[in-house]
Amino acid sequence: MSDQKPESGQPAPPAVLRADGLQRCFVDGERTLEVLKGASLDLCAGEVLALVGRSGSGKSTLLHLLGLLDRPNGGEVLIDGTPAGSLSETDRAYLRNRRIGFVFQHYFLLPEFSVLENVLLAAQVGFSPWHWLALRRGFAQRAAELLAQTGLEPHSRQRPATLSGGERQRVALARALLLQPKILLCDEPTGNLDPDTAGHIMDLVFELSRREGTAVLVVTHDRAISERADQVLRLEHGLLSPGKQGAERKPQTGGDHQPVR
Repeated sequence: MSDQKPESGQPAPPAVLRADGLQRCFVDGERTLEVLKGASLDLCAGEVLALVGRSGSGKSTLLHLLGLLDRPNGGEVLIDGTPAGSLSETDRAYLRNRRIGFVFQHYFLLPEFSVLENVLLAAQVGFSPWHWLALRRGFAQRAAELLAQTGLEPHSRQRPATLSGGERQRVALARALLLQPKILLCDEPTGNLDPDTAGHIMDLVFELSRREGTAVLVVTHDRAISERADQVLRLEHGLLSPGKQGAERKPQTGGDHQPVR
């Protein structure tokens, strides 16, 4: 699958994910470790951002903050313009469930459930039992469509243990996309895969991002991924700076966009 480069000169829409001066430190006895010292970024719909940096530079820490899995010591995360810092844990969980999908290096599939059941979990845990029963048929159709798009439809009744690593990662991707999140956060999604399988997984990510307008942030050490991304940011010494661009930032119409800081 090939990526189509849009024509330049058009303004990008407002960011669906914004980090503004994020700070995060950890206390170990009498020592305080500053991991993030004011990291800022903007990510727009249909855009793929590659986040690179040395191991231990804080990439996963930043991803956890952006995904509302952790709270910063300073700065703010905005999801679709909504500041997340003042939200209760319940409201943060709701926003995370409805707006953000996660794909990790380790697949985190439940072994006792089938492929289809693993994909449906994203919806089942996000609704009350009665609401889930009312919506189950629609979500099952959406899950079947995603499994077909990822080439897993023949395996929908199988257990994860019967699948290859690439197939399990495709299940994780389908699960992350079930609720049509505006944001997809991927933490080394190809780290456990061979190059050919990794390339196929990222083909799917890029294609689905373009087709569904999903904003994607990928933490990666894979140069092939960063060379395809619309943005590349490097995390170093707790700050983000532009990395080597593989493709020009995807310009889109819609509104004013603040540049990456």
